[in-house]
Amino acid sequence: QVQLVESGGGLVQPGGSLRLSCAASGLTLDYYAIGWFRQAPGKEREGVSCISSLHGSTHYADSVKGRFTISRDNANNMAYIQMNSLKPEDTAVYYCALKPATMTLRPEEYDYWGQGTQVTVSS
Repeated sequence: QVQLVESGGGLVQPGGSLRLSCAASGLTLDYYAIGWFRQAPGKEREGVSCISSLHGSTHYADSVKGRFTISRDNANNMAYIQMNSLKPEDTAVYYCALKPATMTLRPEEYDYWGQGTQVTVSS
């Protein structure tokens, strides 16, 4: 049974940082692309960043480019996203997700999802 568990969310002031973690179990992470997504109240789920399965290539949404960094630790079946210079508009529930092979920021292409972790950026 595949399970993804996100952690690391919380309340942070504008300009602050958070590091979200995603623990995967029930599969070997090596063969999966990893995506981080977010969903704010009343908005559609949007892709934030993704990382490929083989070479660790990365891709970011324009809204987070230069501020967020995605990474993966296949040996420990973990994924991370480091979020710096956070803005109030980054407030959302953040999800990690997995899909075989190629990476994409299209959420409909992902097979496995975590339950999400809340990130709130507010003074």
